[in-house]
Amino acid sequence: MKKIVLTLLVATLFYSCKKSSEEKTPELSINYKKIELDNGLDVVFHVDKSDPVVAVELMVHVGSAREIEGRTGFAHLFEHLLFLESENLGKGGLDKMSARIGGSGANGSTSRDRTNYLQTVPKDGLEKMIWAEADKLGWFINTVTDPVLAKEKEVVKNEKRQRVDNSPYGHNRYVIGKNLYPKDHPYNWQVIGSLEDLQNATLDDVKTFFRKWYVPNNATLVLSGDIDIEQATKWVHKYFDEIPKGTEEIPTIEKRPGKIDEIKSLYFEDNFARVPQLTMAWPSVEQFHADSYALEVLTQYLSDGKSAPLNQVLVDDLKLTSNTTMYNYASELAGETHLIIRAFNNVKLDNVKAGIEKAFAKFEAEGISEKDLSRIKAGQETRFYSSLSSVLGKGTRLASYNTYTGNPGFVTEDIKNTLAVTTEDVMRVYNQYIKNKNYVATSFVPKNSAKLALEGAVLADVVEEQIVIGAEEKFDPKIAATYEKTPSTFDRSIEPPYGETPSLAVPEVYESSLDNGLKVFGIENDEVPLVRFNITIDGGQLLESMDKLGVANLTADLLNKGTKQKTVKELEEAIQELGASIYVYSDVENITLSGTTLAKNYDKTLALAQEILLEPRFDENEFDLLKKATIARLRQQEASPNSVARNAYNELIYGKDNIRSKNILGSLASVEKITIEDLKAYYSNYISPSVTKILVVGDISKDKVTASLASLNNNWAAKEVTIPEYKTPDTPTKPAVYFYDIPNAKQSVLQFGAPALAATDKDFYAASVMNYILGGGGFASRLTQELREGKGYTYGIRSGFSGTKAKGAFTISSGVRSNVTLESAQLVKKILEEYPTTFSDKDLETTKSFLIKSNARAFETSRAKLNMLSNISDYGWSADYVTDRENTVNNMSKAQIKALANKYVNPNKMIWLVVGDAETQLDRMKELGYGEPILLNKRQEKVKN
Repeated sequence: MKKIVLTLLVATLFYSCKKSSEEKTPELSINYKKIELDNGLDVVFHVDKSDPVVAVELMVHVGSAREIEGRTGFAHLFEHLLFLESENLGKGGLDKMSARIGGSGANGSTSRDRTNYLQTVPKDGLEKMIWAEADKLGWFINTVTDPVLAKEKEVVKNEKRQRVDNSPYGHNRYVIGKNLYPKDHPYNWQVIGSLEDLQNATLDDVKTFFRKWYVPNNATLVLSGDIDIEQATKWVHKYFDEIPKGTEEIPTIEKRPGKIDEIKSLYFEDNFARVPQLTMAWPSVEQFHADSYALEVLTQYLSDGKSAPLNQVLVDDLKLTSNTTMYNYASELAGETHLIIRAFNNVKLDNVKAGIEKAFAKFEAEGISEKDLSRIKAGQETRFYSSLSSVLGKGTRLASYNTYTGNPGFVTEDIKNTLAVTTEDVMRVYNQYIKNKNYVATSFVPKNSAKLALEGAVLADVVEEQIVIGAEEKFDPKIAATYEKTPSTFDRSIEPPYGETPSLAVPEVYESSLDNGLKVFGIENDEVPLVRFNITIDGGQLLESMDKLGVANLTADLLNKGTKQKTVKELEEAIQELGASIYVYSDVENITLSGTTLAKNYDKTLALAQEILLEPRFDENEFDLLKKATIARLRQQEASPNSVARNAYNELIYGKDNIRSKNILGSLASVEKITIEDLKAYYSNYISPSVTKILVVGDISKDKVTASLASLNNNWAAKEVTIPEYKTPDTPTKPAVYFYDIPNAKQSVLQFGAPALAATDKDFYAASVMNYILGGGGFASRLTQELREGKGYTYGIRSGFSGTKAKGAFTISSGVRSNVTLESAQLVKKILEEYPTTFSDKDLETTKSFLIKSNARAFETSRAKLNMLSNISDYGWSADYVTDRENTVNNMSKAQIKALANKYVNPNKMIWLVVGDAETQLDRMKELGYGEPILLNKRQEKVKN
């Protein structure tokens, strides 16, 4: 069955937006059925039989906008709490059940206006999921106790540290919100809330919040996938009917735009910024407002691509930055239009602002043409289908439309509104919301560089957390909650049975090769009228010389910048007019051209891809801009704890003489030395069909793919390419602790591990099976259960094997609260030491159940199918390699797990890297018991707060 019902294909998408009287109104829709229960719960069903999976999404119409001042962050806090326990699933019940039934993992997100809970499961787990979602809504709140609340507060704080406090420009949105909206506006505060408010939250506060908002008449349940609507409806009634409607009336919050009486200019010296950034934010309109569609077109036109006025002025003419970003951020109650320019090193933001004004003047004089408008609209159909390529994607769309409009099928109206935008609309919204209007400007500059901020900017009021050893609230998460169980008409403690076991459907793969050596791998799939393809050329960074690191990356980037026949602008427009995307990028082992297109435009898109590959322009100006952009990225990485950790860890794992240890971007010194002749030489020597494969997935047959490649076969001559082999060092014989100093870091980034296995080694998949309970199974893993759920030290922690054709590393990675750096490392060490002897029969059962059942959703999306083709083509695996993996899982024993753990995850043969604040954490790391920590960089000066 096709996934999407098309009432009428958009044939007018690529032409003038002016409609003749004979043109039909285009309609795109998703099939669905909606019911409302007596308690007010909206339930939406969507049938899609293409894969034996079901997406389950519960969306509650509550986000940070439903909070009150002084009690912020509650909506996001509940997103966390609802995964922990409910009366009938028990402690960690949803995560444990998800692992058993092969689910994608319980997940959720919170916005200003809603909170959603979602995951994809094999279809035989549908009744279990409906039972579990009902338990969240009706049998949850009694399980929240003071210890549970205290622990989850720490998890949320760690999320804020990771995403905001320890991140470059992380406080920018906070500063904008505080100044764009009045103090009593619900968008004045951030979704994650105030740490002070969270710390002060009492158990009564959170229970009151839940009972007001988490009620059936404020929620939407969507079941999307391989379902029988009649049976699913019966289950929904069984498990949800007796949940009472909310006792309080759900208030309607009025639309209310931001308000700025005068231009506001603020600056902040950012501990993690290395280049200055200017953001300008104007109040605009809420989502689905008629003007929001024109604002989306306006912002894309002004900032996207070579012909964009902002790029013409700031990038090409003034050379102040490598790119510009502008977008319309529309929410339920209000909207805001953002313009963000991250300038080159030491550029004064007053110069950037002058460039913006020049670009706006250019737009005012020239406007937007019908051709440009049609080009921007052309991507709408492709993006629509891409968003529907998974049952989860469709479920989220249906839930969102129902939550905000009451109509799950609003997609039809949404697209009509986009296609109805005219050039006059675009200019009108510019004049109405941007031109000469008040705005908030933020200048985020590197430490001690206030001189780069806009003239007259005042210091922004940013609350930065002080982290003190031992200051956190103590709690015991093992204390069981005691409460009187919520009554039910039947015994809800009994988990529903599985449905009929789905059969494993492995996609049919075809293979062939061309005379010039190009290898072809494909999967035909007509679920959506799209084709995705990757042309992957072996070599990548491996073919660079050590004194010219970054050549592969720059070569790939420059291939995107025009062809012999087309300027950058002409190439971009040709791609956009097809509603397609083509992008070339490099990694350690490959250069890849990735394309996505409507099936009807595949031939034209492939022709452009061939032109990019075989007729590069090698434009000197574009090369100079790319070098500047790369240097700016490298400078920014110097202060990004995650980037520093990644680069330092790779060097420790592979050694300085192995090119795999080097940053794919190169270094500041190497990039400065690279010339365009180096790129031409790399291209001439190494871009060859003899080391290339094309992977094709989508609504196109093998015969059509083969025929389409005739020109590539005839026009691309093969040459011999020899790819160097770099030996990965052996596992260390003893442990060592390394430290990289980033002053004032609110979190420490941990990277612990050792060289381990290649993907082609016989132990590789077996070792991955062993790792599932250790750190590969999300909330089913011990690392997560102990460090996040047990201690609240981190927002997330994971472990895994990263081998390719070459031996890679086993790595444990996390960001932990700075003042528990040592304690986190000690706990990881303890878990690793005990793992081989404490892996239980239950652990083995959970591992086998997840890895076998999850295969039902292994190949649902086009991305997953491309990954499958990549594995087959890279490693020489058979098309049904998943069957071999099932045999490995089924035959796994506790004795094998123990042997694999002892061999590959021995804490006494590991590198232990910490990236954080040396002043407070370096000396403490001696207590790990692995000797004196080795400082990798010079001790830096303490940064002023």
